[in-house]
Amino acid sequence: MSDLQAKLVLEDGSEYSGWAFGKNKCTAGDVIFNTGMSGLVQALSDPGYKGQIFVSTWPIAGNIGVPVNKNGTPFFDENGLPVILESEKIQVSALIISDLCREPSHYSMKLSLSSWLEKEGIPGIFGIDTRAIAIRIRDKGVMRAKILVEGKGDVSFKKSGASNHEGVALKEIKTYSPLTDKTGIKIALVDCGVKTSVIRCLLNRGIETVRIPCNLDFNMKDYDGLLISSGPGDPKEYKNLTEIVRNAFSFSKPVFGIGLGNLIMALAAGADTYKLPFGHRGQNQPCVEDETGRCYITSQNHGYAVRQGTLPDDWKQSFFNANDGSIEGIVCKNKPFSAVQFYPEGCPGSRDTEFVFDRFIDQVKEKK
Repeated sequence: MSDLQAKLVLEDGSEYSGWAFGKNKCTAGDVIFNTGMSGLVQALSDPGYKGQIFVSTWPIAGNIGVPVNKNGTPFFDENGLPVILESEKIQVSALIISDLCREPSHYSMKLSLSSWLEKEGIPGIFGIDTRAIAIRIRDKGVMRAKILVEGKGDVSFKKSGASNHEGVALKEIKTYSPLTDKTGIKIALVDCGVKTSVIRCLLNRGIETVRIPCNLDFNMKDYDGLLISSGPGDPKEYKNLTEIVRNAFSFSKPVFGIGLGNLIMALAAGADTYKLPFGHRGQNQPCVEDETGRCYITSQNHGYAVRQGTLPDDWKQSFFNANDGSIEGIVCKNKPFSAVQFYPEGCPGSRDTEFVFDRFIDQVKEKK
């Protein structure tokens, strides 16, 4: 790790100086903040964060290192899924932290946080008041930003023209089979940038899972239920997928969505979506279930929401955010279609709402 100076420059002209770690290079992206107290490794590898400059408000990072191979690649389990990580690589474009632990200690660690970022080509800055950045984003809204490292030149704030799912969704169909307790149920999982934990939640329930790239028409496939995954970007840019999901509604097979999947299902139903001022990111977001009035602490990572008052008459809100009242879940009144904006699989964070997977599977069993 070098002792080069580095700074974060926001599009509004504000600057925050610190020290470089990870890969010494300049980069740009949307700057967002995450309020999680743990689970940094899982968050950094979440495809939903693709291309974003990740600001952690927790005061220290790197103290437990990273459980990956010495070359930076993840370990894989018997299903071929990355262990601990939510994808096979770091998805953020940069990491901003307050204090960096240079000498981590944990029984499973193989690399330090800085070494992992360096091997993955991801820059970082430490020594910055990250909570001051969070307050600025909260007041001003999400904006573009860039990292400038001493002696490494400059970059533009401009956004690249790459598609949202490029580099995060599979390019070909892949099937995962549960090792035990098979139910005979087959779920088509539309991969918009799915987290590893979602696949595990299905496999742990004995579900055969067919992972399908989001740019393929899955309606011609044989499946018992459909799950639209989470992923990065503006849901309105997924026009082709939205139309495919709209067609899937006509088959009346159970459909369930998570994160981006919730937004795409809402658009397919005829509702509207909008960009939140600074998004919901962390493992401490309170969501209230409309039917029971019970509040759950949820893990979240999204910058868009379903617009209030735009759901058609045959749909309704099922969860809402206790902080700002935004819609956190939708359900169709007369067909087995439902979705949640939060992460029911947690990882990192609470798994208190993992029961929504069971509700979905029960609907599939009833229809099968």
